[in-house]
Amino acid sequence: MKKISLTLLIASALTSPVYAGEVSITWQTPEKYTDIRPSSETREAFQERVAKELGEVFVDLAKKLPDDVKWAITVTDVDLAGDVHPMMRGTANDIRIIKEIYWPRMSLSYRMTDGKGATIAEGQEDIKDMNFMMGMHIPSGHTSFEYEEKMLQDWFRKQQRDKKFPTK
Repeated sequence: MKKISLTLLIASALTSPVYAGEVSITWQTPEKYTDIRPSSETREAFQERVAKELGEVFVDLAKKLPDDVKWAITVTDVDLAGDVHPMMRGTANDIRIIKEIYWPRMSLSYRMTDGKGATIAEGQEDIKDMNFMMGMHIPSGHTSFEYEEKMLQDWFRKQQRDKKFPTK
């Protein structure tokens, strides 16, 4: 059982004090995820890139939490937008086809605690964005997985709007 564990801490910036929550992410058995298939790199390198880049999305989201909040996330499944199809030209590179029918999805569990260790939010989520190709989205530049980034941002924003997650 392979587990990629990525701990990302948010601290203050050097120029001005900016405080935020702390997030730790565990990518549980990524080799069993629904779709984390690369098109032109090794599976292991692609899994590491997905964990790193989507981890940065969670770091950005944690900046919107109060500074004493600790957010532990376990990602249990990922289905990236699109679907990988083999190329017919005899090359080793495949191609990811992005269509409306291949929307991004992610399953995760999470737990948020305050500075005293009391649980303030926890749950399991099956996040998806069936309308991922609609509307406008300006990517952060942290990730090449812009549809998944938007999906996570929309989910987080809804959690804060519905008062499930604390705000600064």
